Amino acid sequence: MPQTETDREFEENPNRLEGKNAVLEAFRSGRSVDKVYLQENLHDGMIMTIAREARKAGTIISYVPKERLNMMSETGSHQGVIAVVASYPYAEVSDMLKAAREKGEKPFLFLLDGIEDPHNLGAIIRTANLAGAHGVIITKHRAVGLTATVAKASAGAINYTPVAKVTNLAAVIDELKKEGIWFVCADMGGTPMYDLDLTGPIGLVIGNEGEGVSRLVREKCDFVASVPMKGDIDSLNASVAAGVLAYEIVRQRR
Repeated sequence: MPQTETDREFEENPNRLEGKNAVLEAFRSGRSVDKVYLQENLHDGMIMTIAREARKAGTIISYVPKERLNMMSETGSHQGVIAVVASYPYAEVSDMLKAAREKGEKPFLFLLDGIEDPHNLGAIIRTANLAGAHGVIITKHRAVGLTATVAKASAGAINYTPVAKVTNLAAVIDELKKEGIWFVCADMGGTPMYDLDLTGPIGLVIGNEGEGVSRLVREKCDFVASVPMKGDIDSLNASVAAGVLAYEIVRQRR
């Protein structure tokens, strides 16, 4: 059987829980659960309770055939449920704003619109830390979470840089605009980054590796910035683009 997105996600994250009691207690204890896989067509009271707790926590639920769970299981006794648990705890966006206030600095945030490659996410968290950003915001859907691979790629920065996980990035941008933050997203068709004023409270938006920033999120941004390129190809890796733009922000804010 060909490898699926589910298989790849499990290879990237060894932190899994199997069985009804283990998964239910994870939710009840407040542990960060990125995704829960439930056996489809399994009408069981405890499974329904787990689904309810997952929805309450904003966790992604994926219903899959029993055969798929059997392949994913390491214990052979999944009882119809397997959960992917974050390797590191998530922060709140409010924590990032508080950190900026306590340091007497203008907020500087990274917002990632659907980054799927764990190495890219880890590299961006590392850049955010070194550039003095107050946090990184990622999305719950169609994006990688805080896996062990992400932690390794961050070279330890994940221990110092808060990462929040949100359902609706566009809505978060709207809320942060009320805090006086301006948003710039990366796009090849934008204004050269050197021609933009990026000195104020800023949110740097980086899009998906293949599709870039989604239309709705792009429309929420105040600036669209491009990185000048003189080579024979027309795009940068997401983490590299994040680094180039981040350090233009750092340069301007000096």
